[in-house]
Amino acid sequence: MICAFSFGLFILEFDKCIIDMFMEGKNMLKITNVSKSYDQKKKAIDGINLEILPGDIYGFIGHNGAGKTTLLKSISGILKFDSGEITIFGKSIEKEGLEAKKLIAYIPDNPDIYDALTGIQYLDFIADAFAVDLEKRRNLINKYASMFEMDQVLNNPISSYSHGMKQKIVIMSALIHSPKVMLLDEPFVGLDPKASFLLKEVFHELVDNGALIFFSTHVLEVAEKLCNKVAIIKNGKIVANGRTEEIIKDQSLENLFIELLNEHDVL
Repeated sequence: MICAFSFGLFILEFDKCIIDMFMEGKNMLKITNVSKSYDQKKKAIDGINLEILPGDIYGFIGHNGAGKTTLLKSISGILKFDSGEITIFGKSIEKEGLEAKKLIAYIPDNPDIYDALTGIQYLDFIADAFAVDLEKRRNLINKYASMFEMDQVLNNPISSYSHGMKQKIVIMSALIHSPKVMLLDEPFVGLDPKASFLLKEVFHELVDNGALIFFSTHVLEVAEKLCNKVAIIKNGKIVANGRTEEIIKDQSLENLFIELLNEHDVL
């Protein structure tokens, strides 16, 4: 009985540790009161607070100029924010930038890639940057090249690729180090329907393995169907966030989005 009781206390303490770990932001992407201004007149993002957990596919929605790209660049460490804190699995993007960035893959809306390289050279370059061992990178390259139908063109220069093919090679490069955090800015723009479907499948595979995904999109139907959580930003402020079904209730995400924008004449 004593042993059973002691074991019970151990389980309770273990559960408490797990809960505390989440509460302290050590197993999530945590954005705390983050603000950024490009000039003194207006804040691009203003006091943003979000918590994104492993397993989340989190849609980030807003009008043009709302602050979506600014926040994504701040999370990735590309852009220095003015105040607040961003931690990635307990690592501060400001104070522990290198360690935090090892956990991230960021795909901007208009990625710059090296056109003079071949596809395989570019993938190897990214794999080297993240110190991915040879066997793992070859397995992942083969997997995603086959999936996205890029295996026949990896030895061709990127300059010969179409826009869609360039987007596929960037997606492949983001996946090559098995990131815990995927940040994407309008990832479905420029992809054909099959590639879009495959990317959604990859999203599900990643979160099933403990990653989290945070992406901006204007394709509200995709966000509504794909995302378990959404955040809506307007004029630099989060005006709604949480579980998708709880946010939209008995209406569509598109209707809710338009309603929120119209409240303050953003359109």
